[in-house]
Amino acid sequence: MIQEMAIGYRWYLGGLLVATSLTAFADDRLSYNRDIRPILSENCFGCHGPDEHDRKAGLRLDAPQPEAPPTDSGVAAIVQGKPEESELIARILADDPDVIMPPPESNKTLSAEQKARLRRWIAEGAAYEPHWAYLAPVQPDVPEVKNAAWPKNNIDRFILARLEKEGLAPSPEADRSTLIRRLSLDLTGLPPTRAEAEAFLADTSPDAYEKLVDRLLASPRYGERMAIDWLDAARYADTNGYQVDRDRENWPWRDWVIKAFNDNMPFDRFTIEQLAGDLLPNPTREQRIATGFHRNHMLNEEGGIIAEEFLAEYTGDRVETTATVWLGQTFNCTRCHNHKFDPLTQRDFYSLKAFFHSVNEQGVGDYGAHIRVNARPYLRLATPEQEKTLADLRTQVDTASKALNELREAKKKADAVANTARGPTPPAPAAPEARGVSREVTGGSPATESPPTAPLPDPIKQAEDDLNKLRKTYNDFELSIPTALVMEELPAPRKTHILMRGDYTSLGEEVTAATPSILPAMAAELPKNRLGLAQWLVAPDNPLTARVTVNRFWQSFFGTGLVATTEDFGSQGSPPSHPELLDWLAVEFRDTGWDMKRLMRLIVTSAAYRQQSAIPPGMEQRDPMNRLLSRGPRFRLQAEFVRDQALAASGLLQPQVGGPSVKPYHPPGLYEQVVSQKDNPKATYEQGQGADLHRRSLYTYWKRSVPHPAMLAFDAPFRETCTVKRTRTNTPMQALTLMNDPTFVEASRFLAARMIREGGSDPSDRIAHGFWLVLSRPPALQELELLHKALTRFQTEYAAIPTAAQALLEVGDAPDDGSFYATAEARDLAAYTLVANILLCRDEAIMRN
Repeated sequence: MIQEMAIGYRWYLGGLLVATSLTAFADDRLSYNRDIRPILSENCFGCHGPDEHDRKAGLRLDAPQPEAPPTDSGVAAIVQGKPEESELIARILADDPDVIMPPPESNKTLSAEQKARLRRWIAEGAAYEPHWAYLAPVQPDVPEVKNAAWPKNNIDRFILARLEKEGLAPSPEADRSTLIRRLSLDLTGLPPTRAEAEAFLADTSPDAYEKLVDRLLASPRYGERMAIDWLDAARYADTNGYQVDRDRENWPWRDWVIKAFNDNMPFDRFTIEQLAGDLLPNPTREQRIATGFHRNHMLNEEGGIIAEEFLAEYTGDRVETTATVWLGQTFNCTRCHNHKFDPLTQRDFYSLKAFFHSVNEQGVGDYGAHIRVNARPYLRLATPEQEKTLADLRTQVDTASKALNELREAKKKADAVANTARGPTPPAPAAPEARGVSREVTGGSPATESPPTAPLPDPIKQAEDDLNKLRKTYNDFELSIPTALVMEELPAPRKTHILMRGDYTSLGEEVTAATPSILPAMAAELPKNRLGLAQWLVAPDNPLTARVTVNRFWQSFFGTGLVATTEDFGSQGSPPSHPELLDWLAVEFRDTGWDMKRLMRLIVTSAAYRQQSAIPPGMEQRDPMNRLLSRGPRFRLQAEFVRDQALAASGLLQPQVGGPSVKPYHPPGLYEQVVSQKDNPKATYEQGQGADLHRRSLYTYWKRSVPHPAMLAFDAPFRETCTVKRTRTNTPMQALTLMNDPTFVEASRFLAARMIREGGSDPSDRIAHGFWLVLSRPPALQELELLHKALTRFQTEYAAIPTAAQALLEVGDAPDDGSFYATAEARDLAAYTLVANILLCRDEAIMRN
């Protein structure tokens, strides 16, 4: 099978590539990749694709077969240039249900347009092309455009060339209020302050926009924002998953990610340190922490499980995550069999698994151990002061242990001497008749017997007690020190076998560490371990990593990648909307040192990014999904952004960066319904206090079995597996969260207090201030009138029911600073709280325009 695939792909990766590169995208010819592959992949590859084991009739349509008979029967499915002699055309045009393809039981049908396209392709010579994603990107020439005044950089020239070809024009630039809010949310995950927005609006310098971009990229909030997407991909959580779902500690890795983004660590180094930092020469503690990327998978601590079964699960998860994040390939399909649509084999899966099968792990967590030491390998993260304390305690333990041993030896010697001096032990005398009675003494005074003296303390027992106390002190202090889950190699790698149908008990052929056969081989000088794999991923001849990475960053700013299926660059994935732009960006990113901030700056300073997001007339039908990029992107904010915006606008947001995860407000009883933990028999959610309630959502405690409901409501993933693209839904739960979640109610109250304190005495000015704090713009007259009427109605209602006002103002634990009631009556503060909540609930507030 592998030899067959290699022959076929080498044939058209070589000579055929020369021909197709000259003609494939000519205006008057069809392209296999662009026009034909999507049809065949969707309707035919399942039976006539790369998987030889399930291939029907010996017909393969995903690659040319120059030396083999086209089908088992010898009938030519495709005769180049002669559709009338091609069995494929006869079958797709047939009426007989026993003959027609696709067969009726497949529930797939071809449209008339698709049939005509297949016929035309064969008439034009049926030229195959290698799948675009497996060809190394070559930076194309920047196209010429008619409207030379519009582009800000080369990104715009590619986009404008496509628009002009379609007879379209780009949209005008968005207004400055929209731009600063768009930029601030995209680069920091937070809205701008009113002072920042007004300063940008007042800046008339020609590079005002570029200065804003540079300021935001330099903000520590940038690293926090970028880390959110990476944590999804890395399946980061604060618990192990499965039924027990006990807590784990790996937040130091999360903090490493934030710092790496803020420090603008080159992406190739970012890759190598996370996949193999422990294998670098003399790795630092930070480089070892980085390897926590592949310890973020779920961990089973249940009793009675088979370690080998879950070791197969963990290593399989690492293969699938690595393939998704860096290669954009759906390797989960190859765990049990060869891929049905892409030239990826089961051998490829297990050869990749071999890179991860040498980690010093057991396959099952130790449920009886503390969460900091229950899943080796781990790294203890003691400060210098803690290291000194540990060393001192260790010395005390060693000293006490030595003293105890000396006492025991001395007692042995003393006992031996005493036994020698006494000789044989005589028989015990008969017990005398008992008397505790008085007797006469000289002088005639009665007396009692003297009380027994207390026994002398046993020095050995005392020494044992002292040693046990010291050991407990040492162990307790050691467990108080944070740890991080890391990768660490065994002295010798385990053997890796293909698992038949993915079953860990059904061992097939033994394999060794190797990269997928369809991609360029690892350089001979690279080690066959995780370090070599990481270096191969970022090697110049790898066709996927740079493309996949720039596409994912593009998705962060435009809502959708140039390849819409971010997770799948294979045959079933979407073709790139702008293939030349994708390759230009990939090569630019790679050849400029994998500089992530440079790439972000290039994207957000483009004219394409700055366009208005309003749909131009006629484009809703012409380009409903904005794949031509004729307008600016508009999409719903991520869950973390929605919550953080409310905290920021209200003034409650705490600025601390990093540290252990925190537990903000949580619906009572929800956590308890699903939690069962040995070290917490009551299984209750212990809500944080003070600043912990108002940290950025990035730091919210993430329990896999019950993630925070405010996160789930806005489509955050459970993080049980790798996620590189979140879904976007529109459900009533989102509105209910914004109106009732204690975080948003409390934030509305504090936002109301800001409106009252900072907005002046006029209600209209106060409402306008709220607009600036939430939406970074002044209100329109109609908006102001509507909210003023609402305010008046709320004030009247709360004046009539003062207990309702008081109940609203008591939501949340944040202490009042004393000025709330000094500047407003309870009814007024409650009324403004509802107005503030309306602002936070607005479509404009939760959308990124």
